[in-house]
Amino acid sequence: MTDQPPIEPLLDVRGLHSGYAGAPVLFDVNLQVGQAEIVGLIGRNGMGKTTLVRSILGLLRPSSGQVHFNGRSLAGLPAHRIARLGIALVPEGRQIFPNLSVEEHLSAFVRAAPGAPAPWGVAGVFDLFPRLAERRHHMGNQLSGGEQQMLAIGRALVTNPKLLILDEATEGLAPLVREEIWRVLGVLRDAGHAMIVIDKYVQRLVSVADRQVIVEKGRTVWSGSSQQLDADRALWHRYLGL
Repeated sequence: MTDQPPIEPLLDVRGLHSGYAGAPVLFDVNLQVGQAEIVGLIGRNGMGKTTLVRSILGLLRPSSGQVHFNGRSLAGLPAHRIARLGIALVPEGRQIFPNLSVEEHLSAFVRAAPGAPAPWGVAGVFDLFPRLAERRHHMGNQLSGGEQQMLAIGRALVTNPKLLILDEATEGLAPLVREEIWRVLGVLRDAGHAMIVIDKYVQRLVSVADRQVIVEKGRTVWSGSSQQLDADRALWHRYLGL
């Protein structure tokens, strides 16, 4: 019997250094996401998580290191081309357009993507978030914070990405809305979506994600399975302040 070749990760970040206007933030960060895998990206505030996301998406140009997506180097590619390759972001702060309705938001971003786990469209998002269906004609500035987060997730999904990144997935949301977002992430997991999820609710991340990566002062300091992190509360206290 011959050995099987290793499976190439969907996203492969190696030795990444990045920052702002000459001020370094990331130092030798490593992160891999497999096909249909969910990875929790965790750490205290200000440790470089959002900078890492921006560097992956081409919104920041790394000073060194490599980012490969689906076997292709992302070096030097502008953000819009990286998005077209199949990475979608649910940004911190949601960034909803105030003068577009819910339905207009979704319709404007619909894009077919062969090979995506599921063909998402406006109807599919309304099935996933019935509240958005009820508010389909409301403008972005008429939505609650929770409804805006649902819309931001739906807007990303209708691009039919191969990788979905959620930056602060449940920040600032009421408890019932947070639970709705975690429910939806479970649905997406079961449908085979690959995701990176940033969130401070580590216990919920452990229940949803396959693996966890901890970033501390711009460095990857630990990575392992959710079960390993759940079993080692010393890591929680050391790196997460929990």
